[in-house]
Amino acid sequence: MPIISLHSDNPLIDGRQSDRALMVRRGVQRLFFDLRLSMVPELPLASGRRADLVALGATGEIWIVEIKSSIEDFRCDTKWPDYRQHCDRLFFATHPGVPADLFPEDCGLIVADDWSGHLVRDAPEHRLAAATRKALLLRFARAAADRLLQAELLAGQPVF
Repeated sequence: MPIISLHSDNPLIDGRQSDRALMVRRGVQRLFFDLRLSMVPELPLASGRRADLVALGATGEIWIVEIKSSIEDFRCDTKWPDYRQHCDRLFFATHPGVPADLFPEDCGLIVADDWSGHLVRDAPEHRLAAATRKALLLRFARAAADRLLQAELLAGQPVF
């Protein structure tokens, strides 16, 4: 039984995400689960931006995924280069209806649907500085722990 609701009572679904963007996110999350990456969606960053999906690998590598649900969504977004300062690898994720050649070559690319995702292009690595990595790992851990506690409280489960 899931402890996180996919319905409107879920604090991580705040109305800013389209149904198509949520579909892409689910596919990426299933791909990353298979790759044994841990994930936190909608993670606020130190810059004030909010990453669509942040993934953490077993070696501490940090990936950020920026989800784009349409050509217009990509063209209207000028903030995505800022995410590079918060990750080792930066990816775009979209669905099969958006042309892959729209996305910059110096970013990874994932094409996803409701059931899975496909890593079309790997992202080049640009390692974070140690202090930045530590700060982001703490942000990731605190957000994951806080969300688990919130989910348990919403589900009426005993917490302490």
